[in-house]
Amino acid sequence: MNSIAGRMAGQMNGDFVVFLIGMRFNSFWKVHKWLPVVRAMPRMLKELTEKPDLGFLGGESWLGRTTILLTYWKSSRHLIDYAKMKDAEHLPAWRSFNKRVGSNNHVGVWHETYRI
Repeated sequence: MNSIAGRMAGQMNGDFVVFLIGMRFNSFWKVHKWLPVVRAMPRMLKELTEKPDLGFLGGESWLGRTTILLTYWKSSRHLIDYAKMKDAEHLPAWRSFNKRVGSNNHVGVWHETYRI
């Protein structure tokens, strides 16, 4: 990947959404708990990238004990609609997470949404 020297700024007409989502490994040795969560995100990002009408504009991730994904969306409606889509990658992944991990403390998932 090439770097661009100098200051850069993006322009949007109207509001857009910044969505942060993260995961923390609290029990690193419980691979069977966190590995499915790790594997779900690339499938979702691939789907979102291949279908621009879903409203995903792009993102950047940082990996570590706490993993963070910073994403940009056309609107909060696009983000919420994707989260609820029955034929998309997110809803089955979310259901699987709740079934596997539920309320135990082996894996923590958090998110924040900002309308800009």
